[in-house]
Amino acid sequence: MRLAGKVALVTGAGSGIGRAGALAMAREGAHVVVTDRDVALADAAAAEITAAGHRARSLPLDVTDDTALQAAIDETVRELGRIDILHSHAGLQVEGTLEDVDPSGMDASWALNVRAHFIAARAAVPHMRAQGGGSVIVTASNSGVQYDRGMIAYATTKHAAVAMVRQMAADYAAEAIRFNALCPGFVDTPFNAGFEKQMGGRASLEKYISEAIPMGRWASTDEIAAGIVYLASDESAFMTGQAFVIDGGEFL
Repeated sequence: MRLAGKVALVTGAGSGIGRAGALAMAREGAHVVVTDRDVALADAAAAEITAAGHRARSLPLDVTDDTALQAAIDETVRELGRIDILHSHAGLQVEGTLEDVDPSGMDASWALNVRAHFIAARAAVPHMRAQGGGSVIVTASNSGVQYDRGMIAYATTKHAAVAMVRQMAADYAAEAIRFNALCPGFVDTPFNAGFEKQMGGRASLEKYISEAIPMGRWASTDEIAAGIVYLASDESAFMTGQAFVIDGGEFL
């Protein structure tokens, strides 16, 4: 198993991509700490992992609470001895142009899509240094490598997340702490509500998927999870500072 003996903490792991990644890492041998603002979802994901014979525990976590985020990472190391993989996944999608998005919407996007990743990585790095390295995966989006019409808060903060990952990668490469940005395209989860609204409904979003994505379809959560396992594992040991795009060619 590619992650045998590793400890992983995932934020926003109660559903969608975060959940699929947590399950995939557990199947590869990692002991996964499943966190989510909705504790029932976190508990259910952890229960699914343990029912399959793998190792997991759950924690309620609002990543906009700096103290709680720091404590979750410190508690993981205290109880499990290390943290090899941090998948900082929780995020927010606010649709609209410059005139549509209230400042509060931009502030909320920044808090989740940039600042929370900063706090999580800042909390994990000392532990990873002490143990000789680790892998930090920040969920950005293919919106971090292209520009989406009518999505100023989302695209801006996702570009910022990619830039921050690259800066952290440059700063910590010599200490064997790797940072990569996971940049998925369209995956059919409730997270797409903002895009669906911005495009005028589900039918218009489906039309966009079929016409604008060269592969003509959604990604599955399992396809994105395979990328998460790759970034978490030693298979990507010489990879850092990358925007790892999995989007069926949409950004081309």
